[in-house]
Amino acid sequence: MDRRQLLTAGLGWSASSLIAKRAKLDRSRLSTVTDESGKTPAENIDFAKKYGLRYLEVRGVPGARSHYADLPEADLKSAAKEFADNGVKISFFNSGQCKFALPGTDYVRQRPETPEVKAKRIARDQQNFDKRMDTLQKSIRASQILGCDKVRIFAFLRTAEPEKTLQRVYDVLGPMVRVAEKEGIKLLLENEVACNVANCAELAAAMKAIPSKAFGINWDPLNGHHMKEEVFPYGYSLLPKKKLWNVQVKGKSILKEFPADYLDWAAIYSALEKDGYAGQIGLECHIFGEEQIRRSHQCMQEMIRVAEHRNG
Repeated sequence: MDRRQLLTAGLGWSASSLIAKRAKLDRSRLSTVTDESGKTPAENIDFAKKYGLRYLEVRGVPGARSHYADLPEADLKSAAKEFADNGVKISFFNSGQCKFALPGTDYVRQRPETPEVKAKRIARDQQNFDKRMDTLQKSIRASQILGCDKVRIFAFLRTAEPEKTLQRVYDVLGPMVRVAEKEGIKLLLENEVACNVANCAELAAAMKAIPSKAFGINWDPLNGHHMKEEVFPYGYSLLPKKKLWNVQVKGKSILKEFPADYLDWAAIYSALEKDGYAGQIGLECHIFGEEQIRRSHQCMQEMIRVAEHRNG
């Protein structure tokens, strides 16, 4: 081996080592949703510091009953400075975009509604649909100010036969993805039980239907589990790994005291790491009630334990 070959081989080894190091899933890759791990922004930042987290996911402003997308620009810039001053980056912007009924469709409801309630709901959904691009721009702008390039989106409320609705969904989401791409933002479609894309097969189909470099996946395994999907390893095997850009952990899926919802996160962590997953894993506790904050701490402790035990 001559000097050039030796140098090339050394560089190749170094690059591979850096990639492997970057892909390691430990606490440095974990995050948590803002409005479930603190009653104020300061408590939320304290939560991150307590567990050595480098990232947070934003959704609601803790204690304010408002979404970060709805904050005035001056308040957003102040929040961005507070995050930065405390060494925290924003990994994911949880918008509620398109989590309403697509006009002309009737979503599956658990409770009947009176004609008056239905008329108001249809009007509200139409209004949300009509202003979808304005809503998107608000989320994009807020995300940019916070230094985040990934924004969540949904596939409208789930109909009785979603396969008959999905092409319309794609036709609506496609232009939104193009708007986001021009702004340097990626839209991540979440598999949500209440929406037309709820499991891994539906996520994979959506990625094929809208083949954009600005369109990817926010994977919530427990949502698929609630759809009676074998989320791992089968469901995971269906996902296009290059499109998997954020992962979320529901609290009941990481705590063994909830056996009906518990998932093998050690195996999921290892599979993500093996497949070169480069994003973060965010806690969305969703164990509601007076003890939600305590439960968020409990879940984060378990997420860290699983990661560190798995890594020896």
